[in-house]
Amino acid sequence: MIPPAVMNELRSIVGPEAMIESAAARRAYECDAFTLVRHSPGLVVLPGCTAEVAAIVRCLSGHGIPFVPRGAGTGLAGGSITRADAVLIGLNRMRRIRRIDLRNRLAEVEAGVANLAMTRAVASDGFQFAPDPSSQQACSIGGNCATNAGGPHTLKCGVTVNHILALEFVTCSGEVRRIGCEQGDAPGLDLVGLIVGSEGTFGIVTAATVRLSRNPPAVRTLLAVFESIGDATRTVSDIIARGITPAAMEMMDAGVIEAVEAAFQIGLPLDAAAVLIIEVDGVAAGLDAEAEQATGIARANGARSVRAAANEEERAALWKSRKRAAGALGRITTSYCTQDGVVPRSELPGLMADIAEIAARHALRVANLVHAGDGNIHPILMYDERDAEQTQRVIRAGEEILQACIRRGGTITGEHGVGVEKIDLMPMLFSPADLQSMLRLRAAFNPRGLCNPHKIFPDTKGCWEIYKPGKRAAV
Repeated sequence: MIPPAVMNELRSIVGPEAMIESAAARRAYECDAFTLVRHSPGLVVLPGCTAEVAAIVRCLSGHGIPFVPRGAGTGLAGGSITRADAVLIGLNRMRRIRRIDLRNRLAEVEAGVANLAMTRAVASDGFQFAPDPSSQQACSIGGNCATNAGGPHTLKCGVTVNHILALEFVTCSGEVRRIGCEQGDAPGLDLVGLIVGSEGTFGIVTAATVRLSRNPPAVRTLLAVFESIGDATRTVSDIIARGITPAAMEMMDAGVIEAVEAAFQIGLPLDAAAVLIIEVDGVAAGLDAEAEQATGIARANGARSVRAAANEEERAALWKSRKRAAGALGRITTSYCTQDGVVPRSELPGLMADIAEIAARHALRVANLVHAGDGNIHPILMYDERDAEQTQRVIRAGEEILQACIRRGGTITGEHGVGVEKIDLMPMLFSPADLQSMLRLRAAFNPRGLCNPHKIFPDTKGCWEIYKPGKRAAV
């Protein structure tokens, strides 16, 4: 319970209309898109500006009450889950684009601005915000910064941190700081690079100055159809090895194709084992030759067909099928859990076989979405969350998939973050000394552990005892 005196103080900061107090209303905030763990916060506060965020943090810090920042709630690792003794600070009211400076190719936006809204604001002038997570219609810039989100086109363009110039940042004591600079090369330590990806454990990002990129002058988008997942994933490595750097290479397997066709009827082949979307962009001269090379490599690897999108409408339909694929799976399953791991591209064929074996052993259906160009896998485990035993099988299978990533020279997250989901896998990647060094760094920003506690790192608090009863305690 949040003490009444604290609630009165918070009410004076944001007003009663920006407080969510009833148990029924707070249930809407009990999880993010990682639905395996649910905890209602003790209170939800919805500030409308940076000054209010800072005042809220000063209040809570002064009373020793934990607090958790939350954006659009599209996170997939439980990074914004809050316990009953903590306050959730929702940033979704902070949706102002403060300024757009096309001459210097930048924009300053508040944390609650949706990723796609940023691109739409500058699209008519020929610019974009390059990072494009599949949830970009809803996910916010603040959340993108928290997890260092990626997306299909980050193979060529880079992830979120490569497009953040500066941050407006509320420290864990409630001070407002400006981190970085608009020129993108601030003297001293790279604090922007440190904060982006820290999953809200160092403080709260309230605004970001983002780099805008010119839209490519020409694009070629191909759809390659394969009889086996192995052929599709080998094609990815072969294209990169040939010296071609596509803008994107995305794989969808048969399970995803089934769901997408049921939802959108765009003409994907239901009898294919996998399809690969290959996109090259840049100056028109030479682009057709790159597309022809990629087509030849796909055919050499057994692609039964490769076709190019004839126009922008066809290209948009292909990307709609990819970016809305996870949501389309709701048509064929009651519940699903999306995993997130990374391996070297050359390990993708073996890893996909590992995933199939793990799913079969746990008697689970799996569908695979893969940012194949950079080895970032998203196996989606389908189940019924009303069945407790089935839910435990999903948790165990997810862990085994990530362990397989580690064995193949990869890691446990590419863009979703660690959150609460993957805490007890961290010791498989890092030594006790490594983890202690990271904890000391976090303590420099968050000395009392009040800001987004019990995330990322196994510590003495027993993270899994708090968040997942029945699961083993954190190491």
